[in-house]
Amino acid sequence: MEKVFGLIGDPSRVRTPDLLRRLQRSKMAALVWTAMRVWLGVMWLQTGISKLWGAENPAFMHNGGAGVAGFASHGVAAYSWWGSFMHSFVVPNAGWIAISVAIAEFAIGICLALGFLTPLAALASLALLFTYVMSGTASVCAFYALFAIVILATWQTSSWIGVDGLISGYRQRH
Repeated sequence: MEKVFGLIGDPSRVRTPDLLRRLQRSKMAALVWTAMRVWLGVMWLQTGISKLWGAENPAFMHNGGAGVAGFASHGVAAYSWWGSFMHSFVVPNAGWIAISVAIAEFAIGICLALGFLTPLAALASLALLFTYVMSGTASVCAFYALFAIVILATWQTSSWIGVDGLISGYRQRH
């Protein structure tokens, strides 16, 4: 084991680079991270609202998840194993998957916009984006993923102005 530590180093001694540590703790940068978090939350809210109550409602909340089934059966998956998963699991279960996607997008949007459960919402955002990219949709996924990764890396300051910050302040006082 000592040879491994000699080769790659001891993980307990790895330090976060000073610049990143300062950016993670800066109150001025917190305003930027908060703006990124709120913007990403609003984008997820728009897509969730569209699926729950808007133009995409019939394809997601009704008709057996026709939007998901159509996309899963005709989309170009990134890998053949993902395509098999789409055809054998997603298409037959499109009804409840479509409802889950719509609710997840809405919930992620609410949590990010309010700064509530910020790290969990950013992880859920990345997971949903992963499924979209694997299913053949690129669009804005990379941009959203970049924002979600930054929010994850700076979650303590990106949620400072939000519900997480209020809860943290309350816990510190009591």
